[in-house]
Amino acid sequence: MADRIAYRGPDAYGYLVDRDRRVHLGHRRLSVLDPAGGGQPMSTSDGALSIVYNGEIYNFAEIRRELEACGARFSSHHSDTEVLLLGYRHWGEALLPRLNGMWAFVIYDRDRNSLFLSRDRFGKKPLYYTSPGNDFVFASELGALRLHPSTPRELDPLSLRKYYAYGYLPAPRTLYRGVLKLPAGHSLTLDLESMRATVRRWWSWQAEPEEVPAAAEGRLVDELLERLDAAVARRLVADVPVGAFLSGGVDSSLVAALAARHTGGDRLKSFSIGFDEASFDESPHAREVARLIGSEHDVQVLSVRHALAELPGLADRLDEPIADSSLLPTYLLCRHARRTVTVALGGDGADELFAGYDPFKALRYAAWYARLVPHTLHAGLVLAAGAFPVSHSYMSLDFRLKRTLRGLDHPPPMHLPAWMGPLSVRELGELEGAPIDAEELYSEAIDAWDDCRSDDPVDRATGFFVRLYLQDDILPKVDRASMLNSLEVRSPFLDIEVADFARRLPARLKLRGGTTKWLLKQAAERILPAGIVHRRKQGFAMPVGQWFADGSLDLGLPGTDDSGFWARMLDQHRHRRADHRLALWARLLLGGEHAGS
Repeated sequence: MADRIAYRGPDAYGYLVDRDRRVHLGHRRLSVLDPAGGGQPMSTSDGALSIVYNGEIYNFAEIRRELEACGARFSSHHSDTEVLLLGYRHWGEALLPRLNGMWAFVIYDRDRNSLFLSRDRFGKKPLYYTSPGNDFVFASELGALRLHPSTPRELDPLSLRKYYAYGYLPAPRTLYRGVLKLPAGHSLTLDLESMRATVRRWWSWQAEPEEVPAAAEGRLVDELLERLDAAVARRLVADVPVGAFLSGGVDSSLVAALAARHTGGDRLKSFSIGFDEASFDESPHAREVARLIGSEHDVQVLSVRHALAELPGLADRLDEPIADSSLLPTYLLCRHARRTVTVALGGDGADELFAGYDPFKALRYAAWYARLVPHTLHAGLVLAAGAFPVSHSYMSLDFRLKRTLRGLDHPPPMHLPAWMGPLSVRELGELEGAPIDAEELYSEAIDAWDDCRSDDPVDRATGFFVRLYLQDDILPKVDRASMLNSLEVRSPFLDIEVADFARRLPARLKLRGGTTKWLLKQAAERILPAGIVHRRKQGFAMPVGQWFADGSLDLGLPGTDDSGFWARMLDQHRHRRADHRLALWARLLLGGEHAGS
């Protein structure tokens, strides 16, 4: 199991075996802090506690000083692993709210005869587990977990349905019955005597907007910039080379610009991927930002066809499907950066926390549409939109229009997954040959919408994007793409001090008029040119629609598509009768292992 994830930790490995209590711990280490003193599994001097841990605690130094003031004695020079171990001894579960970082860790407590598992607030680091019979098995990746003979292998039909509905698997679900992901902001305690596991949510995202007078908006801009600057500085602490991703968009540009201020006499290393097809190439924008901030910029220019050639190998190494085509360029970017650095800073989390996606704008009009457009007229508009010529270009007008109308088929709590998911409720019913319960299908999205204490649709949408899209799509994508290349990616926007600030912002400071991330862009204008800050958002796109249309991609499912559903979808797409790029990509990433699904 440890060998299966050796790329996550190529620098060192270790094992702990307690045969009397049937406890076996294995660890692979990517050495970032205290290479000499941070080996794992790590135990306290008396052997009462042992830990295996993946992640980084950015405020470890402050916590260490607090523990030392309380009498704790450290063996390592500056290992954040030992801070977790002794912090747990001193505070127990109350340690978790004190932590500012990303983590998945398991502590073996011999005195309590228990295991304690924890995952960070946003789910930056993965943690899978299963408890069949009298066994309990956990791992950082599903591929490692499945090597244990006790791990169930039976597909879960509802999980598969949700994968096609969302494009990812919402926690705690995996594709297999009885195999789970510990959700973000949750802990699990396993009693080793009874083998009973208790899961507890210790943190969850909740929008709590505060009233802000117009006169105070400038002060908030200053505060945001200060908090983000401190978050970037915390993430530059390492005993290995650190760089920054730089796409030329506002999020990565702001992070890189702040990082460049803290690198002293050394120039910050920044990285981007370019493509020789102009419509998918952001590298000129990245070069411009690098020149402005004075970073040592490294661009790798590829053909889109070269990127496509990398797909089969990447898909084979992806142990859980993520139907996000930006996985491919993200993987290539991480591979490029790893040649020079071990840690890279990125801009993940800004769009989710500060309302950066187009659906935030669309929600403003959804309520108006529902009040003024009767169902019969909506049905007519759907038919009329179907007559639009199909384009396979990035975010084409017909693609956005048809997706929006599809979402408006449903009540507000279901708008977002219906807009964004690969297959609609109707298409899933056609695939399975039976009606689909939309409320069961989108239950996680409904819960995220309904749990929000604010009535503002922007706040409610933020709950969906943070609790589902960020946790189960964006962060797993970056984790897999980076760890497959033995690279650690850090996200300053997910610093708890930044996130708490965003949580309290009123929606009007996130989305103002037609401007998304309004307050964040005001902060960015303090150190970046307006042309960079307000440049039209461009995702990390790949021409997936065109690849399926011209035959560059094929599902390759002979004899496995008994209903003919996927053959029809591919035929409609290739003859431009419909745009099924998301659904076809989702099926391709699922792989042949689940053929017949």
